[in-house]
Order: sequence, then structure tokens, then C-alpha cells
Amino acid sequence: MDKMYKMVQDCIGFDWNEYNIYKNLEKHKVSPVESEQIFFNKPFLLASDVKHSQEENRYFSLGRTDSGRKLFVVFIIRKNKIRIISSRDMSKKEKKEYEKHL
Repeated sequence: MDKMYKMVQDCIGFDWNEYNIYKNLEKHKVSPVESEQIFFNKPFLLASDVKHSQEENRYFSLGRTDSGRKLFVVFIIRKNKIRIISSRDMSKKEKKEYEKHL
């Protein structure tokens, strides 16, 4: 298993920042529950966000909610918990990449 996937699998939950909850709801209409669901549904695609990893390692993922909504989620791992920074609907390009794995 890939090291990044193992790191995510070993996490014990989620740690939410109130501002990020508000931002994702207001700007993208994505609830915390929807954001979390993609980590439990397949396919779940994961990559390192090297460009935005100055202070902490950031990751981004493509996944789907229980209702089938396809999301792009940016997160960090802090104290063995997933901290979601941003969650939004996938772009057309991201959907095309994701659907290759269905």
C-alpha cells in the first residue's frame, strides 16, 4: 500500500476548523459530513500538494460522497487526524481523471 494511503488509513478521525466549515458551506455548499464521506468511498484518489506544502504537508483527494457527489478535497494530517482545508465539486478535468478509476 502506498505510504500516503496508509497515513490516511491510520488516522483516527477528523479535526475541523470553524472557519473552514463556514467557508466550505458558504462558498462551495459542501458540508463537513459530505467532505468526510469521500475518505470511506471508492475510488479514493490521493496526491501530495507539493505546491502548497510550505509549512505542513498538504494533500488533495478526489472522491465521492454517499449520494455520488464528486468532490475535490484539500487536507493536512495533524496529530493523526485529518484536517480538511477546502472541499468543492470536482472540475471537468478532475472528473475525467476520477472516472478513469471507476
